[in-house]
Amino acid sequence: MNETPTRSPWGRRAAIAAGVLGVAVLGAWVLQPRPLVVDVAAVHEGRFEQTVQEDGRLRPVQRYTVAAPLQGRLERPTLDVGADVRAGDVLAVLHPAAPALIDARTRAVLQQRVGASEAALAAADAQGQRARLTHDQARADLQRTRDLAQQRFVAPSAAEQAERSERAAAQALAAAEAERQRARYAVAEARAALAQADGGAPGRPWPVRSPVGGRILKRHVDSAVPVNVGQALFEIADLAQLEAVVDVLSADALRIAVGAPATVSVGPAVPPLTARVARIDPTAFTKVSALGVEEQRVPVVLALEGPPAEAILGDGYRVEARIVVSAQERVTLVPTGALVRDGAGWQVLVVEGGRAVARQVALRDRNADVAWITDGVRAGDTVVLYPGQLVRDGQRLRPRAAPGQVSG
Repeated sequence: MNETPTRSPWGRRAAIAAGVLGVAVLGAWVLQPRPLVVDVAAVHEGRFEQTVQEDGRLRPVQRYTVAAPLQGRLERPTLDVGADVRAGDVLAVLHPAAPALIDARTRAVLQQRVGASEAALAAADAQGQRARLTHDQARADLQRTRDLAQQRFVAPSAAEQAERSERAAAQALAAAEAERQRARYAVAEARAALAQADGGAPGRPWPVRSPVGGRILKRHVDSAVPVNVGQALFEIADLAQLEAVVDVLSADALRIAVGAPATVSVGPAVPPLTARVARIDPTAFTKVSALGVEEQRVPVVLALEGPPAEAILGDGYRVEARIVVSAQERVTLVPTGALVRDGAGWQVLVVEGGRAVARQVALRDRNADVAWITDGVRAGDTVVLYPGQLVRDGQRLRPRAAPGQVSG
């Protein structure tokens, strides 16, 4: 008869101890804190810029308003808005207005004025003939007196008297001729006024020409209508020469200098355009923001460097302008989202050996994107972005995988 072997007490104790140890290790592994998945960025060296960013609009450098040179009736314009024109091209045709009709009494008065002017002209002609005869007689007397004076039949003073008489007669003849000319003008004026009695006839058509080459931006008159002197008809500008106008806060305008570099973004269809500050207006205006706050704004004019895409850009287009206030090359830059307040100073959380290490940093300046750091980190360090309250000094971390990568 076979006997069942018995397990020793030491073997049973070893098995129990191994089981208890395995459960403890498994529990420790399950309960230990997991590393936090965080976004990180690298500290680098580059150019730091302080900028002023505002919305603006494009406008032509030179805008021309073509006005009616005289009163009349405008023919219906055939050129549409957006049409290209050259200097001297006819924009529209203007017919001068016909003279206004006059009543019978005024016509009778004008007829009498014509008669009076013609009579004055006849009198002036007679006076001129008499002055001419007097001058001829004085000239003949002068010649005879000179001959007698040479033969010593008369005194030399007689010849001098004859010369003075001849000069006086010449002046009287010139005055008579001037009076005849004035009478002729008076007759022509009276006859021109009388010509309005029947309404007269309108003048020849007057072409309204473009002063410059460019594109029609606006047409103030669309139909054949009477127009007055100085009435605006067209607006023309060269869209190859544009500038940007940006309304900035008056506090920001104090930091902007004439000649400062800038970039102007129109949209994804057009590459950003380089520009420079050409002028800062000396007068501010009040503008109400979207939140209902009154703000003092100052227009800043940006001159575009290089010709824009004329086929795409136009007058009044919205742009986003970025004006550089100050700049510094080759400085240590940290993303602004990595900064954490530490009392009166600042700190960042650097990733070292898979853990977060808090470091105090010296902040020189910052903008919306990056901060200029003078001490505490160096180029190549990896910092945690937007750490919040969960990431602390010594916390285990795991950087978030970039798109297309698998985190380890």
